[in-house]
Amino acid sequence: MAKTKDELLAKLAEAVLEMEEDDVVEVANEYLEAGYEAYDGIMGGLVVGMNKASDLYDEEEYFVTDLLLCSDALYTGLDILRPHIPESESQAEKKKAVIGVVEGDTHDIGKNLVRIMMETAGFEMYDLGRDVPLNDFIDKAVEVDADLICMSTLMTTTMEGMREVVKMLDEKGLHDRIKVMVGGSPISPKFAKEIGADGYSENASEAVKLAKTLTGIA
Repeated sequence: MAKTKDELLAKLAEAVLEMEEDDVVEVANEYLEAGYEAYDGIMGGLVVGMNKASDLYDEEEYFVTDLLLCSDALYTGLDILRPHIPESESQAEKKKAVIGVVEGDTHDIGKNLVRIMMETAGFEMYDLGRDVPLNDFIDKAVEVDADLICMSTLMTTTMEGMREVVKMLDEKGLHDRIKVMVGGSPISPKFAKEIGADGYSENASEAVKLAKTLTGIA
């Protein structure tokens, strides 16, 4: 008996969470053969599993090595599903975003997940990596004519770097054109508003919605 879409999405999520690449391949192909939308398979299956893995990491039940294996499973599924997303669904195709972890912080798992999800949603991503000098966010955004700057940190000691980037953007008269979104466990909507950022997202799923809103896609 054919499995329902929800059952297959749950199996995709579970396979990522359990780091089972072979299972991801099997379920992703079964999902496509059943005629379900590839984009939903990514967002409602693969990404859900990765978000759960990230939560377990935060709760210290998973380690970095576990997350890397989950990421491998996620990428395996992306390789299968992403080619089946119609170009018309890639509404953010021409939108560009610069993303990175602010200077002084080397925690990049959350940033990587946001990048993956935004790429899947059609954004052209420029990943500066971790421990990024603050000026580099501005310089890269200008260089590639970006619509967004996305910054993250997991450390309270580096939060103020976000404020500096927004300040530099304002001083250069670029903030009307380039929006800023921030995230990370110590960041809050209140802090984002206080520093003049255009938005805050609690997780990678919300980051995509916010990015689309800020760039006028949704």
